[in-house]
Amino acid sequence: MDNARRVHPDCINASNPYHECVEYCFKKIAEVKARLEKQNAELAEAVGVGAKVHEQARDSLDDKRIEEDSSEEEEEEEDNQEPEVDVTQLTGRKKKLFELRLKMNEARKSNQTDVGSEKKKMEAPKELKGISKQKWLEGRKKKIGKILDANGLDMTKAYMLDTQEAAESKYKKWEKEPTPAGWDVFNQKTLYNAYKKRTKNIQVDLEEYNRMRAADPEFYREASSLQYGKAPKTSQDKIDKMAKELFDREQKRQEFSRRRKFREEKDIDSINDRNEHFNKKIERAFGKYTLEIKNNLERGTALPD
Repeated sequence: MDNARRVHPDCINASNPYHECVEYCFKKIAEVKARLEKQNAELAEAVGVGAKVHEQARDSLDDKRIEEDSSEEEEEEEDNQEPEVDVTQLTGRKKKLFELRLKMNEARKSNQTDVGSEKKKMEAPKELKGISKQKWLEGRKKKIGKILDANGLDMTKAYMLDTQEAAESKYKKWEKEPTPAGWDVFNQKTLYNAYKKRTKNIQVDLEEYNRMRAADPEFYREASSLQYGKAPKTSQDKIDKMAKELFDREQKRQEFSRRRKFREEKDIDSINDRNEHFNKKIERAFGKYTLEIKNNLERGTALPD
């Protein structure tokens, strides 16, 4: 309090240089202080009650999670539920605080729902089973481009991102000779390579070979030999090995499968896959010569009048 002027610092007229506090001012100041202390006490009590209620609700929810194997959505709903409180027993600021919490929970639920629906709208629709090769290549190119940009490289240096295993697999593919196609399937080189592949796993008995060559003076016959068509006796185990090798080849041929693109618009002129393959060969060889006959048969103009 100022000695020169009787002015209390909490008085609403303290800024007036001509004002002096009287008994009325001191009475009002005391009433305001008492009212503020009462409000602070009620607010602290309401906050304590709310914290206790939330702690009890959290404990009950933890017990429910242990006892029941509920889904994540059900757990979120239980977390957002307001604990049961007798509203009729709340008065004044406690009741108002409880109502505000209810509104906050309701707003939070609606916000979560709106955010989820908006996210679904923004996301691209999921494709059906599988993804096209073109889209996969575009996505992979974009991903590699970002990594290259981060390292200050361009697309010509994409090989620098390959691991040792990936590089070795690429080198193996490059060193591998291409599969023969067309008429190259039946040339002498391809047939000789197939023969070497078949005989790679066959073990030669040199002792038996030398013994057979010593026993037969014409083991290597010339064109003038009179033993044309005569062959040395072959043991049964070698015949069994040959039969087993032929059987294994047939099994491997049956197990081989390669997916081919199916075209619905194409005319069906075969009864099975093997017949379709045979028809393709015939078409390549004689298609241009039989085209007019085929068209006449389809139009019906080849029939006699």
